[in-house]
Amino acid sequence: MNLVSRRKFLLMSAGTVGLAALGSRAWAKLAGLKRVERRAHAFGTKVSITALHEREETAAAAIEAALHELELVEQVMSLYRPQSHIRELNRTGRLDEPHPCLVEVLRHAQRISEQSGGAFDVTVQPLWELYAAGGRVGGWADGRIPSAGDVERARRKVDWQKLDVGPKRITLAEPGMAVTLNGIAQGYAADRALAALRAHGVEHALVDTGEIGTLGRKSGREPWTVGIQHPRRLDAYVQLAKLDGGFLATSGDYETTFTPDYVHHHIFDPKTGRSPETLCSVTVLARTGTEADGLATALFVLGVERGFKLLRRFAGAEAMAVRKDGAVLATRGFPRNA
Repeated sequence: MNLVSRRKFLLMSAGTVGLAALGSRAWAKLAGLKRVERRAHAFGTKVSITALHEREETAAAAIEAALHELELVEQVMSLYRPQSHIRELNRTGRLDEPHPCLVEVLRHAQRISEQSGGAFDVTVQPLWELYAAGGRVGGWADGRIPSAGDVERARRKVDWQKLDVGPKRITLAEPGMAVTLNGIAQGYAADRALAALRAHGVEHALVDTGEIGTLGRKSGREPWTVGIQHPRRLDAYVQLAKLDGGFLATSGDYETTFTPDYVHHHIFDPKTGRSPETLCSVTVLARTGTEADGLATALFVLGVERGFKLLRRFAGAEAMAVRKDGAVLATRGFPRNA
């Protein structure tokens, strides 16, 4: 999905809880769970799935099903697999008989685009291609960036409202338009993986696709604990978050940069064609991975004031933002480590 790792979370090791903290029945049930973990490669990064179940073989089968879902999402939505549906759509501007997963995620994307006033837009791929064509990922080759004229020409190809999505056909209205799902597919993949785990009877699990999804708890009364990466100290975290059935996604200017000062990076404001200037990172908690992933990008573009206001339209959504000046701002309900 993405040539550059989008890892942003540090999963904290499972803690233990004393017997006195739990009722005897609850402790007996949780103490009997077997923990199974698998790691794989998807979306240009390492992914991991942890499942707890009374039967180890059930947990293992559930994880295999979840990994199959991740592979399916990548087959359909990867920009780097020649036979993917997204590649075909971008090549021809039209895709007949699209995979239902693609239709579903694009409809979710259009909802977030509409609610955010276009701050989230999956048709920003022409801007990425413009920047990537002149430099190498991770830093602009010779210190140049695209001219204002080049940026404007690419920006004119960006318009989510010119993407028509139907169950039988998806079309791009203008020549040169292209779609990227790098801002939503990993969250969607987390949704699919957790759905597969639940279908196999798993009630406690954690999925890390680059975005985080959780079911239940990691042990006893302890929720899953996730360290959110610091945007300027890549070996540290800015905050601990305790999760009990929620999804976390982060968008940051450090993920793919075109200049070493973090001014030009992979997140684009569709209205200007340039990278937003006020934030280093945004982390969103939401009911689904799809919402969390898309909203993280939207909030990064909108900034704190307008972005936090947008969250009110999405039940259960919370956020934390790190500004360029180092200030950390969060909504009241954002999970914190006590």
